[in-house]
Amino acid sequence: MDEVTDGNVWEIRVPRDRLAVLIGKNGDTKRELEEKAEIALEIDSREGDVTVIQKGDPLKAALSISVIQAIARGFSPQKASFLFEENSQLIVISLREFAKPGSHRISEIKGRIIGTGGKTRKVMEELTNTSISVYGDTVSVIGDYVSVEYAREAINMLINGSRQRTVYTYLEKNAKNLRLKRIEETFG
Repeated sequence: MDEVTDGNVWEIRVPRDRLAVLIGKNGDTKRELEEKAEIALEIDSREGDVTVIQKGDPLKAALSISVIQAIARGFSPQKASFLFEENSQLIVISLREFAKPGSHRISEIKGRIIGTGGKTRKVMEELTNTSISVYGDTVSVIGDYVSVEYAREAINMLINGSRQRTVYTYLEKNAKNLRLKRIEETFG
């Protein structure tokens, strides 16, 4: 870090296979993120360490941390950028706590959440208006606060063995409640 800054500095570890996505073609994604968030990024490609240096608005810089974490958890930069919007959040659910070390349970759970041809994930995304990523031993969700909670509940149902049809029914029954809660969140 050669530059002097009065702002905050954060260190984030990003899986090496996700660094190319964070950087983007010809550095475009990195440059866009730096401009939008008023930050500077220093990336150590060998170790996967990303240093975030605040250059301007501290709120934008803090939000950029979530955006980088979302990219690290398998989201595209476009989907991760939704985290700059008001009332949006990223949750990361570790699947390790639901499986014994060395068991095939994590693969089973991931398969249940993704579904055949990605159907289950797609249905959950559509019914909750969220984006869901299954990467490594985690499942991550981006959306508004209310939608993320419904998606989290649906994911927990699948983890605990509920059938996909049961989860779809739960989400369909709660679609109206979800819309009403979103309106309530927006207008108080």
